Amino acid sequence: MSINCIRTLIEDAALSHANKIAIKFNEENITYKDLLTKVNQVAFYLKELNLPKGSRIGIYSNKSIDQVIAILAILSTDYVLVPLTKLLKSEQVEYIINDCDIKCIITDKLKIEYIEEINFDGHIISYETANKGIPSFEEIFKYYNKPYSCNVNGHDNAVITYSFGITGKPKGIVISQRNLIDSARVVSQYLKLEENDVLSGLLIFNLDYGLNQIFCSLYKRATIALHRFILPGDFFNHIINDEVTVIALMPVNITSMFDEDEHRLPSAELLSKVKTITSSGGNVTAKMVQDIKKIFTNVSFYSMHGLTEAFRSTYLDPSQINIRPESIGKAIPDVELYVINEDGFECKVREVGELIHRGGYIYKGFWNASVETQERFKSIQILKNAIDIQGELTDELVIATGDYVYKDEEGYFYFVSRQDDMIKTRGFRVSPYEVESVVSKNLPMIEQCAVFSIENEEIEEEIVMVYSSRSELAPKEITFELKKHLASYMIPSKIIYKKSLPLIPTDKNKINKEELKQEILYNN
Repeated sequence: MSINCIRTLIEDAALSHANKIAIKFNEENITYKDLLTKVNQVAFYLKELNLPKGSRIGIYSNKSIDQVIAILAILSTDYVLVPLTKLLKSEQVEYIINDCDIKCIITDKLKIEYIEEINFDGHIISYETANKGIPSFEEIFKYYNKPYSCNVNGHDNAVITYSFGITGKPKGIVISQRNLIDSARVVSQYLKLEENDVLSGLLIFNLDYGLNQIFCSLYKRATIALHRFILPGDFFNHIINDEVTVIALMPVNITSMFDEDEHRLPSAELLSKVKTITSSGGNVTAKMVQDIKKIFTNVSFYSMHGLTEAFRSTYLDPSQINIRPESIGKAIPDVELYVINEDGFECKVREVGELIHRGGYIYKGFWNASVETQERFKSIQILKNAIDIQGELTDELVIATGDYVYKDEEGYFYFVSRQDDMIKTRGFRVSPYEVESVVSKNLPMIEQCAVFSIENEEIEEEIVMVYSSRSELAPKEITFELKKHLASYMIPSKIIYKKSLPLIPTDKNKINKEELKQEILYNN
């Protein structure tokens, strides 16, 4: 058995911490010993399906201990896990099934009817007995008690994750067993995770950030407490009752936490066991940090920046969060980062260029998408004008991230824009993120803000800003403030008020700019 696979973590934890609680969910819990037993039972059943090595198995269900068992069971075989978030609609699930040829789906009672809508002709397994001739975990746990052994390799494909955006069809990114182990190791190191930690399983397990919470918990023989975020009050009860010490969040979760009236928030004393909070997947604002620090008084807050093509590039040390809250930090251990211009030379201090990721945590590539893989996975030759490539060793792959960033005098990185988001207007390039950041910092009465462009033949693209707030502001008031901080060509020519802004259905952290754009074009 490879030491670089998740299966090794499960077996070792069951030996060394047999009776320790591995997973909590509401009133339910499971020890490491029982977790291994149930993982083995499901893995044994999956192997009896006699699918070809490397076959893809999807998980499409609500969060539960059984869902984690399913994840670990697939990773204990030579099959490949494809997480299908419960937020996906039938047609999106069907797209993923066809794109990577899923042979089996593990689900719950509620999602079976969605799968039936798309006429899936592969194997279906339900957690609960569904009385439709569909095998269930309940039956597997009752009847499958034979010994199970496996031999998983670190270089094997382990997971394919898909992320639906607002345009185009998503491409699955292929993650190896070694990638999963390396990610757990490095996060456990720089977050200083310990055996007695209780990690919050708040995030959904469709992408690497959420899955990493499971693997970090296994790596440190800690406990993960699952939670489905519905209301802020329920979330805080989860933190208090489960005695959570480490919370992984996305910015949208931080915003949702503080939707309650301030007097209804729990006291800092009740939340004092929380020692670490992390955030990734979006931009952290100074207000978010202030809100967190107000009630989590003992917490170290880590802001992090990840990639689709690699697990993570940067984190901001908690000591810097109040000094430079807008920074994405510095490279995580085992990673080198470079900012290069269009000619391939390293950018000067505060000069914007493309972020190049070199070193660890690079994934294997996009599934059946050679063009997309070639766009992002580059030969180290791309850095030939920035570093000394010795010994003519040019087969090393690096990631051309498509993220435009700059570095300050002390080596901290700042995100500016995605390559595809840049607006071209009047001969200039404008980053929507830069405009949105100025709004966030200087117009606190604005709750949400989206900046994007629409075509304008005279000036290439016209900048539009749509915002929400408790009441509408005079456009001149907004423009007056923006002119204090932005060049004239960066000022939006259209400023539109809406009571609320639409979010991407499968990513509640992101405003659906495409929907806003279509609405404006239609009304014009």
